[in-house]
Amino acid sequence: MTEGPNPTVAPERAAQLPAQSPPVDPAQTGAAVDKVAAPGRISWWRGDGGEGARRNLGLIGVLAVLVVIGALTRSDLYSNPDWVWDNVLSILKLAAVVGVVTVGMTFVIIGGGIDLSVGAIVALAGVWCTTVATQSYGAGGMIFSALTVGLAVGLVNGLLISYGRLVPFIATLAMLVAARGLAAEISDKQTQVSDNGFINGLASNSLLGIPLLVYILAAVVAAGWVLLNRTTFGRRTVAVGGNPEAARLAGINVRRHTVLLYALSGLCCGIAAIMLTAQANSAQAAMANLYELDAIAAAIIGGTLLSGGRGTIIGSLLGVVIFATITNLFAINGLSTEAQNMVKGGIIVAAVLVQQVQFRSLTQFLSRNRLTTT
Repeated sequence: MTEGPNPTVAPERAAQLPAQSPPVDPAQTGAAVDKVAAPGRISWWRGDGGEGARRNLGLIGVLAVLVVIGALTRSDLYSNPDWVWDNVLSILKLAAVVGVVTVGMTFVIIGGGIDLSVGAIVALAGVWCTTVATQSYGAGGMIFSALTVGLAVGLVNGLLISYGRLVPFIATLAMLVAARGLAAEISDKQTQVSDNGFINGLASNSLLGIPLLVYILAAVVAAGWVLLNRTTFGRRTVAVGGNPEAARLAGINVRRHTVLLYALSGLCCGIAAIMLTAQANSAQAAMANLYELDAIAAAIIGGTLLSGGRGTIIGSLLGVVIFATITNLFAINGLSTEAQNMVKGGIIVAAVLVQQVQFRSLTQFLSRNRLTTT
């Protein structure tokens, strides 16, 4: 015999069932989504996504402070608008050669390496392209020679590091000595004068009131930015510098990519050799002295990690401009080069300390977010 429904049990079961949700208004759902998305945008600015933008704004702030210091110390000069414009162009011309070298150095450091031979490569390429035999082929022969020498020496560096298993510091230090010695041998320790009007005109001629050297710097920076941020090569560079073993397991040929990075650095040195030769109308084995330190310092100031895996072309460019502005500021105030070098050293140390503090703060911020989410 089947029993009928028990009226006393039904209410108890009904009480155990979850309450039914009320109808949801689509407008309220959209508002809730916006509220959830808003913290995401804020976290982008505070987190890793907006770190480059924050750093670049900080560097622009440093430039503004340097300009204010110049205006306060030499108000007689800064009160003249024509002088200010000419001074800006002088700073950009001063930063042009080192800026091109820094673009290549930035790629190498992001990829987890270091290149101490960039100054020697510039000297070797400059001496090679100003020999009598090379100048007989005209401007095209000089440019081709400088680019080829820079690219070849960069390839040698990359092969020694990737397949020779040499530490980048040792390999590029040896190349620094060897390239300087070869440049001195080729030039017989003499200054070689450039007689080519086109090459010399790169430093003296202007387009729309802006020196041609500045256009060359802008072109190299634009090409470097696209290569780093919009190509597979750039993504692989960050991956190799961040974790070479993980990059290898992901299918990236780490050795070949490292060779390409040093070849790119050498190519930038070849371009810089032409620019520096145009500025001096000559070349010698002692040219581009300590350019490697200037390029590394500018990249660090721009936020490139010495351990690799992070860096920006725009930040490195701002670092170059900051150092050029400091040099100009000391020059117009008649201060010594020794004091200028001490200030540069202090800036480098401060930049590294700031990087470490930011990295620790970012790590703690991300760990707190993970714990909160969990």
